[in-house]
This record gives sequence, C-alpha cells and structure tokens, in this order.
Amino acid sequence: MTNRLLVQLAETRSGNDRANVLEELRRLILSGGAPPGTQIMPADIADAFGVSAIPVREALKTLVGEGLVDHQRNSGYHVSQLSLAELKEIYFVRGVLEQAALTRSVENITDAQIAAATEFHHELVTATRFNDGKAFHDVSRRFHTTLTAPCAMPRLLNMFDATWNLTEPFQVMRSVDAPTQDKLNVDHADLLAAFAARDTAAVLDAARVHHGRLEEAIIQTSASLGVRPELG
Repeated sequence: MTNRLLVQLAETRSGNDRANVLEELRRLILSGGAPPGTQIMPADIADAFGVSAIPVREALKTLVGEGLVDHQRNSGYHVSQLSLAELKEIYFVRGVLEQAALTRSVENITDAQIAAATEFHHELVTATRFNDGKAFHDVSRRFHTTLTAPCAMPRLLNMFDATWNLTEPFQVMRSVDAPTQDKLNVDHADLLAAFAARDTAAVLDAARVHHGRLEEAIIQTSASLGVRPELG
C-alpha cells in the first residue's frame, strides 16, 4: 500500500485496536480510496496505527471473509479484483436480493419514506446535471437502501448490503456517462411512481429494467474500473 493510501487512514481510536484497523481499512476500500488490486502491507498498516501485527492480521482475515480483500501465500494481501463475469454475477445476485426486498417494501413503505427516496432522486438528477460522478455514486446507494429498508427483513438486508459492498471498490456509478445516468434516473422515477401507486408488479418491472441497465453500465465502464481481464 502506498504512502498516499496510508495517509487516508483516519486516526480514529475506540480503545479496540482490531476494531479501529478493521473499520478504517473497510472504509478506505469501500470509498474507492484503495482501488481493486492495491497491495496491503500488514507491517505498514501496523505502523500507521501504532499496533502490533495481531489486530492487523485479524482485521485482514475479516475483510478476506467479506470478499473485500484477497490473500495469496506468495503475493500477500490485495484489495479484491474481479473479472467482468464475476462483477456481472454479483450485480445479478444483488438484483435478485433487491427485488425480494422491494416486494415486501411495497406493503410496508410509508409516504415519508417515499418522500425521502424522492429527495435522493432529485439529488441524483442534480448530480447528473453538474457531472458529479462521486455524488451520483454515493446517493444512488442511499436511494436504493431507502426503498429496500421498509421490507423489515434484517437478514435479507444484511445480504443485500454485503453484496453491494463487493462492488463498492470499483465505484461503478462514478464512471458511467451522463446519457446512461439519465436513463438510470428515469428508472428511479419509474420505481417511485410504482411505489406511490403501491403497485408491486410495476415496482418489479421497473427494478428488472434498472438492473439490466446496470449490467450495460458495467460493460461500458469495465476498461476503467480495474476489472480483472478474463482468462483464456
């Protein structure tokens, strides 16, 4: 890991060395601060936090289990890289989980929650207008989690979040072009209209269209995402 990335590790302390290392490494990876393929040197991490090697190894073991870090005996630790096929598969799984959550959310969502999602939609439209890729990426997740949270199924939501986290290091939505963002915003508007009508079939139709559009965005941006080349 380069010195530039080490500088990004916030000096937060909770009294639990393992928690500090884990939380900050996870934050850095999910924010895109350590792109896929970045090498993570345990000794450098230990020095940065002023801790022994033990909490660093424990934190890295957890991140390997979450799929955010790869470990190879001969090459050490790296932020996970995925092939295009693997990234598309994760988006597919995420879509299935989201559709399951949305089905239940239609029954439970309140007008206030729809209004909150609508505000995020307006922020996304503004981000597109001002070519703010980071805001578009960040707010997109908030929009979706606002619509899935009302399902009130914590295990499903945990799986949904874990799957979403696997794609975060690639920061896909920061790289899509404005015309694609416009189409995604139309999909979001369709989702909101379907929720307002409490129409489950229309919600699921809009979600399927949207996830097809996301797959197109992955293909469009794969060259700039740090996606691992396919073998063979």
